[in-house]
Amino acid sequence: MPKANVNNIEIEYETIGDPTSKPLLLIAGLGSQLLAWSDEMCENFANHGFFVIRFDNRDIGLSTKFEDAGIPNFVEINATYTRGELPEVPYTLEDMAGDAVGVLDALNIDKAHICGASMGGMIAQIIAYRHPSRLLSLTVIMSTTGNPELPPSKPEILMHFFAPVPSEREAYIEEMVKRDSLINGTFPYDEDKSREYRTSEYDRSYYPQGITRQLAAMAVPGNIKPYISTIMAPTVVIHGSEDPFNLIEAGKEIATTIPGAELLILDGMGHSFPREVIPHIVNAFVANSNKNGN
Repeated sequence: MPKANVNNIEIEYETIGDPTSKPLLLIAGLGSQLLAWSDEMCENFANHGFFVIRFDNRDIGLSTKFEDAGIPNFVEINATYTRGELPEVPYTLEDMAGDAVGVLDALNIDKAHICGASMGGMIAQIIAYRHPSRLLSLTVIMSTTGNPELPPSKPEILMHFFAPVPSEREAYIEEMVKRDSLINGTFPYDEDKSREYRTSEYDRSYYPQGITRQLAAMAVPGNIKPYISTIMAPTVVIHGSEDPFNLIEAGKEIATTIPGAELLILDGMGHSFPREVIPHIVNAFVANSNKNGN
């Protein structure tokens, strides 16, 4: 796969579809490699006339790792916030937004449809208000503004997902398959599909340290709600009714804060992409991308 030289680092990316088609940049969530955007979903987008670009965020997958930055001190990060100050972290979500824009630069793309999921949805929102000239449309999936007044994630889910994970290959895969079942929502859980994904992820790049630094990045800029009201790009917010990480109120807040944004609640969807929701997501994205002649 090619790499983009961006912000003095390398970002691994892959393209699917016709380069002369409308560009679509997909931004993955916390700790997720570009594999999180399945081949099925990417090919579906490509079949609707889009040139699909998926990439590894910094510190994950095959993009540059920030090994020298060490493991963030979350006690100190929280204490800094308590003092009303912004903490020092290895990098920020704004830096990661700059990486995404840099991928477009590497491909000589001036404007693109931007779609992000979870943390990637936060990065997509930051691109939309920091780099508005680069957007044709914005799609935000299962994401949040980081507003501390929103209902918190379900504690039993956090307990499972932030517990230590075995490093040995088979144990890691089985543990992650179990965890995936907890965020699947009410759709039938495809255990085989989850195992295939987690196996591919582990074999491609097992690097848990990057997740902790990405998590620290979510602390800066913190609550982005005050900024997203300036977003003018056609926007659709897609959220699952059963999302245990970013509860449904998070999606509603984004949709009511961005002017003219539409909200699609998918009944039964959790914090994942079961096969049943993919057509609904693609159709909502396509409809939003067609607004204003885009």
